[in-house]
Amino acid sequence: MAKKVTTCLIGLGARGTFMLKNVFVKLIESGELEIVSVCDVYDDRMQEAADVIEKAGGKRPVCNSDYKQALAVGVESCMILSAWESHVEIAVYAMEHGIKVGTEVGGAYNINDCFRLVETYERTGIQCMLLENCCYGRREMMVLNMAKLGVLGKIVHCSGGYQHDLRQEIAEGEKNRHYRLRNYSLRNCENYPTHELGPIMSVLDINHGNRLLTLTSVASCSAGMKEYLSERDPELAKRDFAQGDITTTTIKCAGGQTIVLTLDTTLPRVYSRGFTVRGTKGLYNQDADYVYLDGQPEVPITELAGNAKNYEEQYEHPIWKEYYKNPIGGHDGMDWLVYNAFFDYVRNDSYPPLDTYDAATLMCISLLSEQSVATGGTPQAIPDFTSGKWIVRTEFPVNSTNPYALR
Repeated sequence: MAKKVTTCLIGLGARGTFMLKNVFVKLIESGELEIVSVCDVYDDRMQEAADVIEKAGGKRPVCNSDYKQALAVGVESCMILSAWESHVEIAVYAMEHGIKVGTEVGGAYNINDCFRLVETYERTGIQCMLLENCCYGRREMMVLNMAKLGVLGKIVHCSGGYQHDLRQEIAEGEKNRHYRLRNYSLRNCENYPTHELGPIMSVLDINHGNRLLTLTSVASCSAGMKEYLSERDPELAKRDFAQGDITTTTIKCAGGQTIVLTLDTTLPRVYSRGFTVRGTKGLYNQDADYVYLDGQPEVPITELAGNAKNYEEQYEHPIWKEYYKNPIGGHDGMDWLVYNAFFDYVRNDSYPPLDTYDAATLMCISLLSEQSVATGGTPQAIPDFTSGKWIVRTEFPVNSTNPYALR
C-alpha cells in the first residue's frame, strides 16, 4: 500500500463535495489518504463532509471556517476547491508554511497574484500544482502521445473551448451559494481557460522550450442570461450581466504556433471542449472525434467521425493503459488521474506534472483577456513567469519520479 498522505480539504461546494464522494473516499478506504481537516465558510457543508469522511473509515476531521486554523493542524498538503477569488491567497499562505498545494482551476484577478505564486515557490521550494483534470483526458493524452511521436508532424495550430451550458448553475448561484453568478455579473473575460489550454500547453511544450507570448480577446454582447431568466426569475433578469455570451481569445506562441480559445457558457448548446490539434502531417478534432493523416483519401467528416478509436491500440497514452487496469470514475477517470498525480508529488516529493510556472501561466489568461476585451481587443503581453528558464527547460525535471508526468 502506498504511503498515506495527510491533507486539508478547503472548499466544500459543488466541486469539493463531488471530489470527496467520488475520489477521496476511495483513497480514504484504501488507507492512502487522511483528510485531517476541512474548511468552508458554511458549517453545514463542513459537517456533511466530516460525516462522509467518517463513514468511509477515516477519523472525523477538524472543521474550521478559517483556512489558516484549518491548515495549522499538522498536514503535509492541502487541496483548494473553494471559490476562484480565494485560490491565490490560500495557496501562498500554505506554501509559506511548508504545505504542498494542489489548487483547482480558476483564473487570477491580478497579475501580481501570479507573480506572488512564482516568487513564493522560488523562495520556499514548495510547489503549487494546478489540478487541471482535462490534461488527463483520454483523447487529450492520446493526441499528446501522437504529437510527441511525430505522427501529426510539426504542430502549427491548436484550438479548444469551455463550451458548456451553465445558465441554470449561474441562475441558481444565490440559492446554491456559488461564485459563478457574481463573476458573470461583474466580469467580461475568458473566465475559464484552463480546460482547453492546459492540454494544449502540454502538446506545445509551453514553459519547456516554448512559451505563450501575446493574446487578444473579444466578447460578444450579453443576451443569453437575460433571455433564460426572463420567464424563470424575472427579478434576477433585471440584473445586468457583464460577461459576453461568447468570448474568443487568440494566443501567439514563441514557437510560431497559434491558439484559439472559446468561452461559450450562456447560450443553448451541448457540452464540448472542442480540442483540436493541427500539424503538418495531420490533425485531431474532438467534436467529431476523428484523426485525419496526410495521404488519406479526402472524404466527408461524417465518414471520419469516431475513427479516433481505431488509433487507440497504437497510440493510447501509457498513463491510460495503466489506468484501465483498475478504472475508477470521476469525469471518466480524469479526476482520479490528476489527483493521484498530486498525491504522488506529495508522497514522494517528486516534481508535479503541472508546476507553479504552469499554474501562473494558465491563471493569468483570464485577467489579460479581461483587459483585452475592455480595450477593444488590444494585444496583451503574457509574462514569462520562468524568467527565461523556458528556453533551457526542454526536458521534464530530472528529479521527477512522478508516473503522471505530462512530458
